[in-house]
Amino acid sequence: MDLHLLRSSPAVRFFHRLPSTTPLRRRFFAVSSSLPFSNEKAKYRKEIEAAVEVVERACSLCVDVQRSLFSDKERILEKNDRTLVTVADFGVQALVSLELGKLFPSIPLVAEEDSGYICSKNLVDPIVSAVCDKTSFDQNSFSHADVLEAIDRGVKNAFGTKPATYWILDPIDGTRGFVKGSNALYVVGLSLVVEGKIMLGVMGCPNWVVDTSYRSTNDVQSYQNSSPGLGIIMAAHVGCGTWSKRLRCMFDSSTKISSDWTRCFVDGCCLVQKARFCTPESQPWESLPLSVFYKATINDDDDIGDKEIRLVPGCCGSLCKYLMVASGRASVFILRCETVAKAWDHASGMICVHEAGGKVTDWEGSELDLAADRDERRTVYLAAGVLVTNGNIHHKIVEMISSSSTVV
Repeated sequence: MDLHLLRSSPAVRFFHRLPSTTPLRRRFFAVSSSLPFSNEKAKYRKEIEAAVEVVERACSLCVDVQRSLFSDKERILEKNDRTLVTVADFGVQALVSLELGKLFPSIPLVAEEDSGYICSKNLVDPIVSAVCDKTSFDQNSFSHADVLEAIDRGVKNAFGTKPATYWILDPIDGTRGFVKGSNALYVVGLSLVVEGKIMLGVMGCPNWVVDTSYRSTNDVQSYQNSSPGLGIIMAAHVGCGTWSKRLRCMFDSSTKISSDWTRCFVDGCCLVQKARFCTPESQPWESLPLSVFYKATINDDDDIGDKEIRLVPGCCGSLCKYLMVASGRASVFILRCETVAKAWDHASGMICVHEAGGKVTDWEGSELDLAADRDERRTVYLAAGVLVTNGNIHHKIVEMISSSSTVV
């Protein structure tokens, strides 16, 4: 990070900590700025400014829709693959597509949903209404057809073999968490890929409980008086680090909140048995390769057995777990997904972890290749699973995964 940026800001805080094997403590400093990236280092500054703004709008849409979900059962849908999908899911995709299409018309969007199902269920009206409430457009400037076209823009791409620049969007990662309500985590994830490399990523998590341990008493009091979910937005730009700040949509208009960006770092854990692990809710610890070496516990005490590791209590969706690692609240996220994964489940999380000092590979230690799906850029091919760590223990875990099949 450029030192002149820190010197020029009146709201810079440094918190120096000695290296530690425990994963919970992190280094913090905050910069009061519209974005914490210098113009010289942030090549895609306009794009990340737009991404932060549209993800904040998308999170606001999610919060509003979620508040109405539990009084209107029709607002929750179910796709053929039994994955819960909400009006918010389609609304976010339409909103992001419209906003980015307006600012960057030549950059295509890769996203999860298509409009076929909502058309068949006559649910276009509530989606259009949700988008109208949050868009920067004049509400009279677009039609129902424009919203449907915006949704489908994310699934109608043919890239071919040429290098490509494109956005990747996960409208709501952790939909099951979204429909659970108040305290469950879910993420809106957006990233920009240029010639196979992720240049920036933004994740918004409305229910994230902010760590206020390093803030002033007045700051903590104002946060405690705000919405119980609190919420953050995390942003990373290649070469500029990973940063987070408060989500404005979690506060009413009369509440004054800090606009400071806080630098994020992975934790300093250097021993596998001291690490905190995130795993998918659908994959019990016993189904993962490290289970031959360690039993899992959710016990938060310091005194656990030599053959035990700690599991972080479940949070829905892959991006939520990337968020946990990038923020230092977990050391490892391990996921079994055979040979393929969806790009939107990983892209924004990958750069946030990388820029926070962590590492992401498949189980054999190879980097995830977003350009391997040459036609649609929707699929990531990998060996057995995904491994996300703080970097310090990455190689050791890859070795353990490799040797697990030979352990009786």
